[in-house]
Amino acid sequence: MQLTKPSSSPVPSQELYGRALLIRSVEQRLLKLFSEGKLFGTVHTCIGQEWVAVAVAEALEPGDLIFSNHRCHGHFLARTDDAEGLIAEIMGRTTGVCGGRGGSQHLCSQGVFSNGIQGSIAPVAAGLAFGQKIEGSRKITTVFLGDGTLGEGAVYEALNIASKWELPLLIVLENNAYAQSTPSRQTLAGDLCARARAFGIETGHADVWHPNELLGTCADAASYVRTGTRPFFLRVDTYRLMAHSKGDDDRNESEVEEYWKRDDLAKFLSSNRDIAARLEREIDARIDRAVALADEAPYARPVEPAPAAPVHEWQPTVIDSSDRVVQRINHALEQALAGDDRVILIGEDLEAPYGGAFKATRNLSERHPGRVVNTPISESAIVGVGNGLALGGRRPVCEIMFGDFLGLAFDQIVNSAAKFQYMYNDQVSTPVIVRTPMGGKRGYGPTHSQSLEKHFLGIPGTQVIALHHRYDPAVVYASLFATIDRPTIVVENKLLYGKRLSDAVPEGFHLENTEGPFPTTRIRPDARPDLTILCYGGMLSDVEEVVDALFEEHDVIAEVIVPTRLYPLDLGPVLESVAKSGRLLTVEEGIDFCAFGAEVAAQIGERRPGAIRSLKRLAAPHHPIPSAGPLEKELLPGAAHVLDAALALVDDE
Repeated sequence: MQLTKPSSSPVPSQELYGRALLIRSVEQRLLKLFSEGKLFGTVHTCIGQEWVAVAVAEALEPGDLIFSNHRCHGHFLARTDDAEGLIAEIMGRTTGVCGGRGGSQHLCSQGVFSNGIQGSIAPVAAGLAFGQKIEGSRKITTVFLGDGTLGEGAVYEALNIASKWELPLLIVLENNAYAQSTPSRQTLAGDLCARARAFGIETGHADVWHPNELLGTCADAASYVRTGTRPFFLRVDTYRLMAHSKGDDDRNESEVEEYWKRDDLAKFLSSNRDIAARLEREIDARIDRAVALADEAPYARPVEPAPAAPVHEWQPTVIDSSDRVVQRINHALEQALAGDDRVILIGEDLEAPYGGAFKATRNLSERHPGRVVNTPISESAIVGVGNGLALGGRRPVCEIMFGDFLGLAFDQIVNSAAKFQYMYNDQVSTPVIVRTPMGGKRGYGPTHSQSLEKHFLGIPGTQVIALHHRYDPAVVYASLFATIDRPTIVVENKLLYGKRLSDAVPEGFHLENTEGPFPTTRIRPDARPDLTILCYGGMLSDVEEVVDALFEEHDVIAEVIVPTRLYPLDLGPVLESVAKSGRLLTVEEGIDFCAFGAEVAAQIGERRPGAIRSLKRLAAPHHPIPSAGPLEKELLPGAAHVLDAALALVDDE
């Protein structure tokens, strides 16, 4: 259906006008507070658009969820009525709804979420709706988009998934004709509703100048989503009467004035003076109290740093399985699915009979129907849906088919998953796992062979894990599922998938690991080492080959340190080894500039000046990865490169 006329057109009540007036009055006070220097950053008001928020909130039921954008105050107030918490939040005070951490654009309370990144909220909202569908509830999710957001590809990835999976998602497009300062007629082609209809999504159309019809249309749209468990796209024409942000308004003054004359709330105030005066007195008094209370509260403070890592105790590494790495990953995912109903796997080609590009999910969809789900080729949406599932209390595992494609999901990791817990003041967590194969040496060429994990190191609120064959990946995954409290990227080197586990090392060496969920592994020689080799993931195989050659052919003794968790990094095991050897060789497959090894060397230099007498970093050169096998082997670090670097490091002295 295409909803053009509502089934009913209720006359807005005095209470609803009061809600709209509260939104406008709060935002007018926020602009005043900003001019007084009491706010920070910016303020995006929805003055002129209040009826959208009020009408949608009126159509929702308890337990329904909302995801909003940078212009979120009206949606928040219409749903929660928490003017006090909103004002304190935007003033940066600890009594705000997010403890002053989120500010104007990042709110979380009573089932309302918002984020200032355009487009990315659509897949997250789809994930919330997916969780509601799995639960089998009658609850729905609403996501508010602006017309300018229709330029974002993530929106269309979300529309496709919402339609194909029949998600209970109400998409409300606030069409105010401008994307910041640019008229939408300059940037958007075609009919706006036709974009949703192209995905088989039914649409509706209303405007803020006829609030009675808008109320009826919103009620019909919410009912359609709720009863049919399927998405609906509602376009609401409106107009932003104030600047995009504070005072940056280049629109023609006469155009704005014409819309002020059409404004329904202004008409109500002028034609109902007695009622309006009473409402304004009550609202102003409430806002005055809210500002005064916020002024008394302290500002938000930085998060306390994590406690220092404990003293390391090494223990022998015992691996009970000789399975291949990919089998252990598959086993770990099977155990997680069997042991926790919250776990759900999503990604491209995961279901039987394919079982993933590297067969890590082989047969899992048959054993756990509905919880191992094929997605479109939509990396941003895959991780975005995972974010929404995680916000809703689930434990999503998102597979990105090749690590090279993580760039397409970068925004969802950096600006959503990594930020939610902090900016929402620890009211939520985002325990989403993003697992992906990395690395070259298989001839896949420049866009399917890179090691890009360094670009994800150092993102606050996240962690990065790299599997290797000297510590059971199934044990690592079991620890991860048991302890996960943040977004986690798991790097699985392609060459490792077929490698068998083993705890056997050459005579004179010992395989050990630290305690804890993500241990550091070391190959320790009986004698004092001549150098320390730091590596991770798939490079360990090459390094092990070199360690044996160094000892047997060159009388050089190396100790190998292999962290499982790259970030946050426990530097202690590296410091301990370097204190004995005085020489450090870092080995990794990614590009050498600003690489993992450089960070480790810098940290050692800061914490233990002079601990490293000689340093060498071995990584890929500044060159795209070739498709030609011989050239790829020449450029990417391998055993021969490691041997040459180790001998050069020792010979330098």
